Amino acid sequence: MLKGVRCETGKCAMERQWRSKPPGMHTWRRRKTTDYAVRLREKQKVKRYYGVLERQFLIYFRMAERARTNTGQALLSLLERRLDNVVWKLGFAPSHRAARQAIGHGHIYVNGRRLNRPSYLVQKSDRIGVKPSDRSRQFIRHVVGEGEVSLQSWLQLDAKSLEAVVVAMPTREDVQIPVEEQLIIEMCSR
Repeated sequence: MLKGVRCETGKCAMERQWRSKPPGMHTWRRRKTTDYAVRLREKQKVKRYYGVLERQFLIYFRMAERARTNTGQALLSLLERRLDNVVWKLGFAPSHRAARQAIGHGHIYVNGRRLNRPSYLVQKSDRIGVKPSDRSRQFIRHVVGEGEVSLQSWLQLDAKSLEAVVVAMPTREDVQIPVEEQLIIEMCSR
């Protein structure tokens, strides 16, 4: 990179000392993040990853509270079992939003029946497939052919027939985002 003569002085715009500080006029007034902010950030991270709104998230939290297992692990397992997340994990869609759209448009079948609810919770031994029309199969084959899919242990995919089976329930190890579920539980239990 070619630098001008000005960059040899203290007025260089590229190497000013204040570049390491956050933007804004009053950077020295920034305070340490509170415990509430840390817990809220963890909850928002999970909500945004799964594309869930606040009311839906609280419904999943109440379901996890009633579970006999660890509440945090149950919550993450419930969110992982959402149909839009499963379709994305199978590689039938390039993103969560595209998976929601494919489900809403009727391209995805569960146990031979068309489902248009992205929030549907899959169960063990559910069969997830693509609508048997040429248009739907061609659309999904195009998406599957584009990217590499690293299938998780609780899903089993037959790429030729574009059908998958849920062989087990997801565990905490299957959740790929770095999140501390205990902070979420502390936030929602207030």
